[in-house]
Amino acid sequence: MNSWWGVLGVLKQLIEKNKIRSKLNSLKGFVALFLVGVSLSVVIAACTGADTSRSPNGDSAATPSSSPAAANKQDVELTLVSFAVTKAAHEAIIPKFVDKWKQEHNQNVTFKQSYGGSGSQTRAVIDGLEADIVHLSLAGDTQKIEKAGLIQSGWEKEVPNNAIVTKTVAALVTRLNNPKGIKNWSDLAKDSVKLITADPKTSGIARWNFLALWNSVIKTGGDDAKAQDFVTKVYKNVPVLTKDAREASDVFLKQGQGDALINYENEILLAKQKGEKFSYVVPDVNISIDNPIAVVDKNVDKHGTREVAEAFVKYLFTPEAQQEFAKIGFRPVEETVAKTKEIADKYPKVKNLGTVDEYGGWSAINKKFFADGAIFDQIQAKKQ
Repeated sequence: MNSWWGVLGVLKQLIEKNKIRSKLNSLKGFVALFLVGVSLSVVIAACTGADTSRSPNGDSAATPSSSPAAANKQDVELTLVSFAVTKAAHEAIIPKFVDKWKQEHNQNVTFKQSYGGSGSQTRAVIDGLEADIVHLSLAGDTQKIEKAGLIQSGWEKEVPNNAIVTKTVAALVTRLNNPKGIKNWSDLAKDSVKLITADPKTSGIARWNFLALWNSVIKTGGDDAKAQDFVTKVYKNVPVLTKDAREASDVFLKQGQGDALINYENEILLAKQKGEKFSYVVPDVNISIDNPIAVVDKNVDKHGTREVAEAFVKYLFTPEAQQEFAKIGFRPVEETVAKTKEIADKYPKVKNLGTVDEYGGWSAINKKFFADGAIFDQIQAKKQ
């Protein structure tokens, strides 16, 4: 404001000396007065710009660095990249989050959504799909994005439950009324049983399937040698390895091939809801299939969306969001939802549940089983 008073003081002196009136009588005087007016406008603009930290009522206004959501009321767009079977749940959850954020922050949030196989989604993000959030079928895929420099290390500890936002178990799908009497994993090694599953070299869910088979031996007292022998027998009963889980389901359900299919329990429950006709069993010895969520740090910082992206990720762990995941077949990770009678009745309890951590995590699992020349390649070589 000091600049204001300085300019006014100069004008007052000019008026008192009667210089302005005399200069108006000539073109030169008019130009001089015009320049004085321009100078005054510049000073006013400078004064106005220098005072943007004050609100109309004289209070200090929030700066963008203190709270982007509070300071910037422009619309925000988030890009969510997820594996295919989560689509129905996310489409139910997103409007609830959008309404909640609007009420609390007076800011509109919209979502671009991409769904597909976890492996292909991972490659797309690494290759340039600018996801703000990734929800993938296995932590190994998220770790690939981390290794590409897009996600900061320690992402698992930034949200509840070590970032596992959805989980399920493996199930055995059979023909209606189970004519081959398939009840557990050991039945898949019988010569009379043809199994449909995807290739673990190309499919995330197929890696879970392989691990479930291996785990069924280890959890019942067997060692690695017995586990490899059993899994080798099972894969000899696989007529063709499909490229992904969706194709495996189509081969079994639509083309009518095979006697059994290994699939996620949530996929099976969703297919039942859609009217598919088959039988299935959830074996007592099983593997916990855990699906992580993560903010893609490099992209949210580039887009200026970190605050909203982190809030959405945390919202996915709330009872309200977990109920939507439960509706499409996922086992809730939030305790109050998991303990309800409805959920307990829907999901049979697994007595002997293995975890990825028991096998050293995905880096160790991939190296031991799925790297070139590792156990899975050795098993395939024996089929020749």
